[in-house]
Amino acid sequence: MEQQELSVWRIWVDPRQRIVSFHPVEGFELLEFRDRVLFFRCVDEYTRQQYRYQ
Repeated sequence: MEQQELSVWRIWVDPRQRIVSFHPVEGFELLEFRDRVLFFRCVDEYTRQQYRYQ
């Protein structure tokens, strides 16, 4: 049986400046998700909290 490759969704967050990035940014905290629904819930929550995206 072949092993299925798992998808990983990543965002980088700076809670001090309230910024979320979809690409690596030095000094930002990396968050990884293996569940697409959880990833989008997290993005929705940052939007609700009025984080900026870059």
